[in-house]
Amino acid sequence: MPNLIQAAREQVAQLTQSAYEKAAGEGLFPAGQEIKGTVEVPKDSRNGDFASSFAMAGAKALHMAPRQIAQIILDHLELDGTLFQRAEIAGPGFLNFFYAPRWYGEVLGAVEAEPDTYGACGEGAGKKVMVEFVSANPTGPMHMGNARGGVLGDTLANVLSRAGWDTWKEFYVNDAGNQIHKFATSIHARYMQIILGEDGFPFPEDGYRGDDIKELAQAFFEANGDAYQDAPEDKWLDDMSRFGLERNIPKMKDDLRKYGIEYDEWFFESTLHDSGYVAETVSLLTEKGWTYEKEGALWLNTTDLLKEKYIREGKTREQADKLDLKDDVLRRANGFYTYFAADIAYHRNKFEKRGFDKVINVWGADHHGHVARLQAALDGLGLDGSNRLVIVLMQLVNLLQDGKPVRMSKRTGKAIALHDLLDEISVDAARYYFNNRASTSPLDFDLDLAVRQDSDNPVYYVQYAHARICSLIARMGEAGAEVCPAGLVDACALAQPEELSLVKTLAQYPEEIRLAARDYDPSRINRYLTTLAGDFHRFYNACRCMVDDPCLQAARLKLADCTRLVLANGLGLLGVTAPNKM
Repeated sequence: MPNLIQAAREQVAQLTQSAYEKAAGEGLFPAGQEIKGTVEVPKDSRNGDFASSFAMAGAKALHMAPRQIAQIILDHLELDGTLFQRAEIAGPGFLNFFYAPRWYGEVLGAVEAEPDTYGACGEGAGKKVMVEFVSANPTGPMHMGNARGGVLGDTLANVLSRAGWDTWKEFYVNDAGNQIHKFATSIHARYMQIILGEDGFPFPEDGYRGDDIKELAQAFFEANGDAYQDAPEDKWLDDMSRFGLERNIPKMKDDLRKYGIEYDEWFFESTLHDSGYVAETVSLLTEKGWTYEKEGALWLNTTDLLKEKYIREGKTREQADKLDLKDDVLRRANGFYTYFAADIAYHRNKFEKRGFDKVINVWGADHHGHVARLQAALDGLGLDGSNRLVIVLMQLVNLLQDGKPVRMSKRTGKAIALHDLLDEISVDAARYYFNNRASTSPLDFDLDLAVRQDSDNPVYYVQYAHARICSLIARMGEAGAEVCPAGLVDACALAQPEELSLVKTLAQYPEEIRLAARDYDPSRINRYLTTLAGDFHRFYNACRCMVDDPCLQAARLKLADCTRLVLANGLGLLGVTAPNKM
């Protein structure tokens, strides 16, 4: 799939190099010089579409003033048949290049050729990448942080797929360990209170106190009566945790499905323990000399692993020795493996057993301290975790209504749940808003703005541009004006600044996908779509499509239709609908 901006950038470099070689062949320049000039897009379009610094970069090697070099290069440029119409000298010696109509026509043709996959690139080269996201504890409803992580991970996976990666979406179900024990004891306490009264059985201090636990306990009581009143602990722990998980996990799947998220796999932590994979992974770390025993527990020498990691990344041994590092327990004195041990095993499974080239986890910012430790542990296993494991850390969400923070859910008394949020606003608004800022930035989510039907609402603004184009094409179709194939459209007819700017923005889309994948920042797609919608609205207001000149009318209608296709394409990456009417 062509990236026509990148192709033009590369052609500028080729043209200036060819002009230099031609002039050197005539004795005007010293031959054989390697000149590394930059090719950039000027901030002001009046200075051309690209500006080359070749002349300034070559001043020392060529023993000439930059403007003199630029003039000789300009005199030897051969632009016939290229993507450029003309070039000129500016400032201290910049060479400014201006697109030819051919380039604008090629952009429209590229959009038309494969509208659903326009923007695709081969950066991923078919390598396998897993994006693991949400992975919320299945002990209660998903909340606002999960809502942001869900759309961030899902959209990032879509972007990576478009950028040429073989992408896999996964949810890691923490169905083992301390949180599940706490989950079961919480259900058990509420179950016993149903039988004995609230004052008749103590609720654990660190238990889960939401109404959802009471609902599970009531359902368990209705199914079993008081049969578990005197049951042994291991019996009710197993049965109540299983009962709760069998109800909570389907609810999570339903909520995420409503949110437009489908996973390739729900991977259960318990399978790692049951298969012996956690124990095997810890044994491998021991074989490699990275563990030691203390006070009956088995410890990972995280300190030395991290020092080795930081030295590889450029720190000196002295700097690494000064860091305040600590080791981690892998197996407690009671024989139980820690969550960290299971996490190492899970990631070993991703790389070693399932063969992913890269793994991306979307985590809350509160997990920051865990990132380097996990990478270092994987380094210790020889899996190159420092390079192959990428953690996208996500900042908090502030939910606002009437200008004030919304902190509590009326139904659960806890942080507002995802299903409560989707009762208030559309899935489109939720998905667009939660991806509207880079993960590194806190996000203010204004409920009032999310439901407004005007241009202040960013998702409405973008969707309205798509609907407006659909309406325009329908009206013109009724008048007998059909959208022509790009090959029959004369791009020379597009001469107004608003027209040319809109085509350039269409051409930018492949680069936005490439950069969004490279930087693990799918919010670039939101910003791009807002820019594209704005450029279309300006074009629509400045340039009438229904005109007497059939050539101009065909070109403008084609430009509008190509914009429609790219808007739908980008909204599709975000999991947001592209309505025909609004």
